[in-house]
Amino acid sequence: MRRRVTKAIFPVAGLGTRFLPATKSVPKEIMTLVDRPLVQYAIDEARAAGIREFIFITSRGKGALEDYFDNAPQLEAELRRKGKDDLLELLRSTNMDSGEIAYMRQHRPLGLGHAVWCARRLIGNEPFAVILPDDVIAADTPCLQQMVEAFEEVGGNMVAAMEVPPAMTSAYGILDVKDDMGRMVSTRGLVEKPAPDSAPSNLAVIGRYILTPTVLQKLNRKQAGAGGEIQLTDAIDAAREDGEEVYGFRFRGQRFDCGSKAGFLQATVAFALARDDLRDELWSYITDMVNADKAAQ
Repeated sequence: MRRRVTKAIFPVAGLGTRFLPATKSVPKEIMTLVDRPLVQYAIDEARAAGIREFIFITSRGKGALEDYFDNAPQLEAELRRKGKDDLLELLRSTNMDSGEIAYMRQHRPLGLGHAVWCARRLIGNEPFAVILPDDVIAADTPCLQQMVEAFEEVGGNMVAAMEVPPAMTSAYGILDVKDDMGRMVSTRGLVEKPAPDSAPSNLAVIGRYILTPTVLQKLNRKQAGAGGEIQLTDAIDAAREDGEEVYGFRFRGQRFDCGSKAGFLQATVAFALARDDLRDELWSYITDMVNADKAAQ
């Protein structure tokens, strides 16, 4: 029987320089998308997929991230005193129980593969998930849950995948597709950030993975790849060369690249418009802005 995926790694050691000066004091992962931090969307998605152990790969200056998941007794007491039970319940839903969450330091920025490798002792000999909080995916069934259900059928290593414009392949890990089965593809390999004229396809790896312990063994080599960093895609491809299947999974949902300012703004608008308490007022504002722009032309 295939082992269930109950552990997830969240690499959050980056400095978030594209969001300076905000990230001078605020970790990018707790910047708010509407009224929830980016990392809360990732945690909620992981919980829906059956994840029970959450491993954060952090770096210096991420104390506010750790505080976010801790209890806030003074704030809870104040909400209780004022009878704000709905807010109190919302606040409690962000707490993480003792032993449920762990933090590992990545002391040097050596790449995504190195960040995942830092968690090797906590993963042991189990399959595990990797979630990049920068990639926020709006979906009726959370993306990782879709992947876990597919993984339980086929095993191997699995990456979330979506088509990107051919000109954008140099920004992604790209799949070399062997057999396209629709929702799932089997692969001949993965190429990290290939130039458009040498990319084997335009099917890109997005920030969700379900991986086997073999990938961690390959990361032990600490071999630098594209950009001089230790690339996770290289280790996944090395596991494939040892006989483990690597699947690309076309998820159902809309992905927002919240590692960029434009993507963050697009996600903010999309998630706000999906809210009953915000939709009408925001849509009215957008309509007024568009009409004013047309009138000015």
